[in-house]
Amino acid sequence: MTEILSAGKIKEKIFLIRNVRVMIDRDLAELYGVGTKVLNQAVKRNINRFPSDFMFFLNDNEKNELVTNCDRFKVLKHSTSNPYAFTEHGAIMIATILNSPQADKMNVFVVRAFVKLREIVSSHEEIARRLDELDKKVGIHDKAIQQLIAAIKQLMMLKEESKRSIGY
Repeated sequence: MTEILSAGKIKEKIFLIRNVRVMIDRDLAELYGVGTKVLNQAVKRNINRFPSDFMFFLNDNEKNELVTNCDRFKVLKHSTSNPYAFTEHGAIMIATILNSPQADKMNVFVVRAFVKLREIVSSHEEIARRLDELDKKVGIHDKAIQQLIAAIKQLMMLKEESKRSIGY
């Protein structure tokens, strides 16, 4: 699997939930080459390594939205337990507690995918900032152009008045 394909494959598995980019336990288990149950057991054995900013449970509404929007999660529809969602730091921490060569290898790709998404968001924010600046400049120029047109019209009126003949 090439680096580009892996990073692209991983980016598709990153979701924005609670305004945080996360990966779902099933997707991480697949990437790291272990079963979801194995991954979750390893997390539970090392729960002190996963504070709330590294991992959280999806609530029922979030799970239902995930199932609705992604066909690969349809098996969760009638599940009685909700999946874990791991932030970038949580996804990296999982690789440290799993003892598999694939986890070590995929950890690099997971980090790169999160970094790439951060770069994309940053570039969009920069574009938005520049558009705001441009909009302000155009607004200032619009006023200046309107004033310039008004001044030209006044000059044209004065010129027409001066052309009128004096006297008879």
